[in-house]
Amino acid sequence: MLRRYQNKKLYLRIRYLARKMRKGPTEAEDFFWEKVRDRRLFGLKWNRQFIIQCRLTPEFIKYYIADFHCHEHKLIVELDGQIHLRQGEKDMIRTYRMMEYGYTVLRFPNDQIMKDWVEVESVIRMYVSG
Repeated sequence: MLRRYQNKKLYLRIRYLARKMRKGPTEAEDFFWEKVRDRRLFGLKWNRQFIIQCRLTPEFIKYYIADFHCHEHKLIVELDGQIHLRQGEKDMIRTYRMMEYGYTVLRFPNDQIMKDWVEVESVIRMYVSG
């Protein structure tokens, strides 16, 4: 039982941050959410600012907040704004870790979400269709 609650404070901070991020989305996140919410995209259920737990060692858990998550396909969609230009290596590590846990991660620049939704939709369709 002790191990289960070891990281409870950290998890509660991450949950607070995810909720805060849901309330203040970027323009691209807001646009994407309007396109996928209520099963509007291929009938799939999406979550936004979804917490992914990765156990790196028996004692150490790392939490990631995925921009969008589709449980049915274990699919994560990340929207990359300006900050991602400076943190490419961190993004690669984050993507790799989520892939280790069985997720597929699709990354799209914010500009592509806003200006070329048809292509974004096509990429997601190709993935979910197999």
